[in-house]
Amino acid sequence: MTKILFDHLDESIKLELNLAKLYTVLNDLFPDDEDFWWQLSMEERGHAALLQQEKKQPQPLPFFPENLLADDLPALIAANTRILGLIEQYAQQAPSRKEAFQTALELELAAGEAHFQDFLDTPSLSPSVTIFKQLNQDDRDHAERIREYMRENGMA
Repeated sequence: MTKILFDHLDESIKLELNLAKLYTVLNDLFPDDEDFWWQLSMEERGHAALLQQEKKQPQPLPFFPENLLADDLPALIAANTRILGLIEQYAQQAPSRKEAFQTALELELAAGEAHFQDFLDTPSLSPSVTIFKQLNQDDRDHAERIREYMRENGMA
């Protein structure tokens, strides 16, 4: 695995884990929405675990799904920095419920997460892509699910 690919993969794993941490914080802050936040948190942890597994595989580079990771490493780093800042900020002062959902939606539409969704929506061109997508089939469309939850709960 090349250093560039390794760096992208490492930062993508951090992104998934940081989102899981943020959603866990929101789970604790908003008891009315705790099931929703908990589900998203667990799904993000699952995404991270799958990426970590890819990192450990001794597969040759062509086996690795080439469009799995976002191309923009600085955007991934910036997203991680932002999420860590939000975790600290929310520990000091909780956001409003609506702000929490709007922020989560923005993050899901950001570089790494939007790219992950795009990857899941593209045709499978290799066995590794097919397997990865099957493992993620129920853990997708976070942005759309957040929008729907906001609509159903009067926050849209």
